[in-house]
Amino acid sequence: MDTKSLIAAYFDAFNAGQTDRMLDLLHDEIEHHVNEGEIRKGKELFAEFNAHMSECYRENLTDMVVFTNDDGDRAAAEFIVNGTYLKTDEGLPPANGQKYRLPAGSFFTVRDGKISRVTTYYNLGEWTRQVGA
Repeated sequence: MDTKSLIAAYFDAFNAGQTDRMLDLLHDEIEHHVNEGEIRKGKELFAEFNAHMSECYRENLTDMVVFTNDDGDRAAAEFIVNGTYLKTDEGLPPANGQKYRLPAGSFFTVRDGKISRVTTYYNLGEWTRQVGA
């Protein structure tokens, strides 16, 4: 699978809520750099993060554009996050089903045909404003 197809498959799995399928696309030594917080290393921590996110948020990504370099070892994606805040996440405003919509981006490193780094950025201040904090 080429890099663009790999990244598209990753986001298709995300939108389908198929976190096990997402894990299949990751390198065993995945590094997950989240917008706020520590770098998570390994599939186990990535799976724990996904379980937590699925509990607190329901999100669908739209308007996806994927970019790759010529070597196929780096990629980026720009998209819109359409979400619902389901359950209060520690340190964040109380959840009561608030809807939000904001632009975001992810950056990837690919090694051995798998995603070995995911870095995601979005505007936390804008998200907080939208959920009414």
